[in-house]
Amino acid sequence: MAADSCSHWWHAPFYVSLSIALAFVAISTTIHHSSHNPQSAPLLHHSLSINASLALRHRGGFTVFAALLQISPDLFLSPPESTVFAVPDSAFSNISLPSWAIKHLLLYHTSPSSLPFRSFLKNSPGTCLTTLLHDRTVQISKIDQENGHFEINNVSITYPDLFLGNRLVVHGVAGFFSPVNLNRRDDIIQSPPACESEFQWSRIVRSLSSNGFVSFAIGLHSVLDTIAVNMGSVTILAPPSLGFLDSPSPLLDKVVKLHLLPRMYRFDELASLPNGSLLKTLFPGAELMISVDNMTRSVAVNGVEITAPDVLRSEHFIVHAISRALGVYSHES
Repeated sequence: MAADSCSHWWHAPFYVSLSIALAFVAISTTIHHSSHNPQSAPLLHHSLSINASLALRHRGGFTVFAALLQISPDLFLSPPESTVFAVPDSAFSNISLPSWAIKHLLLYHTSPSSLPFRSFLKNSPGTCLTTLLHDRTVQISKIDQENGHFEINNVSITYPDLFLGNRLVVHGVAGFFSPVNLNRRDDIIQSPPACESEFQWSRIVRSLSSNGFVSFAIGLHSVLDTIAVNMGSVTILAPPSLGFLDSPSPLLDKVVKLHLLPRMYRFDELASLPNGSLLKTLFPGAELMISVDNMTRSVAVNGVEITAPDVLRSEHFIVHAISRALGVYSHES
């Protein structure tokens, strides 16, 4: 044992500096979380994070992530569900980063969805997955179902399903998903190029939530994994209340997608359409009927009035507020 300890003497400075950095990460995360929700999470997350930490320690080689899950669970468990891609200790020994950059790196290795290994096999190479780091995404780069080999950002998942909990999944990976560029303080981690040109769904969800469409934002977030990532633009018909959040997943998926049109329609474009025009939605086979009152220049979708047109708009999406959640109008061509 003594010989083994001496042979790894060079690790000591690294682990001391890393411990200090992780302490800052843990403290800053706790302060940030407490300021927003002082009564929640610690007790709720304790059992889940401890069990995940124990699973990583039992596997061996993931001491850093095991410690973080134990001392700062809110870093990973802030969303309703999370998937953590645990990086081995050996990868940390090759980096020297300030605590804020380490925190960014950890958030980039956490997805706000429950993604057991079997769920990856339903996707295809090129699929982009959201992370907890602002609008940064990772990309599924390889799927070999025959040999059970899977890569994200060209990094192998070496230990799939290391921990499977109700709200938390942990996979072991071979290394970091991205290098860090400290010269760009606000943009130190880049998404894969193919993902950069895609939709920033996390930004859309945040925009909806911050503008009063909270229940619809929650519903949209819950079905993001079933929405194609190669969209060019979208029109969102946002109701003040969705009312289906406790519904079974297939129904919620249908209801949310009825409110999404796979291209941008400004209000003046909708108002200029012929009365009775049908618009495709993201739910297969379901279309919406447009009704235009030429006297008042009001527009209704499936009989539901657009109450606030163009309330949110960007290069890739536009949001119209509607008076209530939509029903279904099916049209067989």
